[in-house]
Amino acid sequence: MRITWQEVRLGGDVAEASQSRVAAGARADDGTERKDRYHHGDLRESLIEATRALVHAKGAEHFTLADACRFAGVTTAAPYKHFRDKQEILEIVCQRGFEKLKADTAHAVEVAGPGTLEAIQLMGRAYTTFASTEPNLFRLMFGQNSDLKTAGIVDEAGTGCLAYLIEQVALFIEKQGRAEDPRHVALKLWTFVHGASCLLIDHDYDKVAPGLDVEALVNSASRDILGS
Repeated sequence: MRITWQEVRLGGDVAEASQSRVAAGARADDGTERKDRYHHGDLRESLIEATRALVHAKGAEHFTLADACRFAGVTTAAPYKHFRDKQEILEIVCQRGFEKLKADTAHAVEVAGPGTLEAIQLMGRAYTTFASTEPNLFRLMFGQNSDLKTAGIVDEAGTGCLAYLIEQVALFIEKQGRAEDPRHVALKLWTFVHGASCLLIDHDYDKVAPGLDVEALVNSASRDILGS
């Protein structure tokens, strides 16, 4: 039976939750500072959550630490107890974005079975779904801020996503009894799926192919690249 990515997705719509959270923060901002909103112990996490929600809603290019403080209801000095600067908090948001992307692809493999064509197809659909639900975070993760790509925690998390794809492709090739380089095949897959994701979130497909079934396109391209 063909499994759809919608059946695989983990519970909750991150995009809607982030938008609701930002809207709630804006409605609560009546000009008075909510100093008691968070205990000191969870302030760091609250600021990370605020940054993630604001990046989702406004884009990283419009994000400021002052916005995050206002959202979290803390003073503008509060972030510097936990982060060296704005860059560090964005690095953490990117790291968690890659961790979420890897978790989504791992869940796809869990559903369809390791090293199978369907698992790799579902991984591709998980990737495009992540991009379409978190376009601003996706852009940030993949180079909107060039300094982030060189940050150790971001590079490690991103490399982990690619390594997991290579692992699944290697299992697939092994099951097929072939002698191809799994890294080379995985890079072909990533190149296509990443490009498709960018075209999707920038609405370029809407201009040249309205109504295109991107899920079917990912399935077909994955099958062709894998030679299955």
